[in-house]
Amino acid sequence: IGAAIGATVGTGVALAGIPLCIGALGFTGAGIAAGSIAAKMMSAAAIANGGGVAAGSTVAVLQSIGAAGFSIGAKIGLTSALGSVGAASG
Repeated sequence: IGAAIGATVGTGVALAGIPLCIGALGFTGAGIAAGSIAAKMMSAAAIANGGGVAAGSTVAVLQSIGAAGFSIGAKIGLTSALGSVGAASG
């Protein structure tokens, strides 16, 4: 029973918890929220790169997830990884 509960919690974290946390940082479907941690990260990345945010950077990837969510491949991978960790810890 513990393993099933752990796997369920791990899967929930992968599919709901991580996207919620990314949104709470300010990476949203409408863009980066003003005054948020995401805005500060974007500003620092732009200053470091001479005015732009590099494609593939942490800020770019988090904004992509915030705007569109995880791809199906990422959902499968995260669910498998975190579900297994949860099952093992349960």
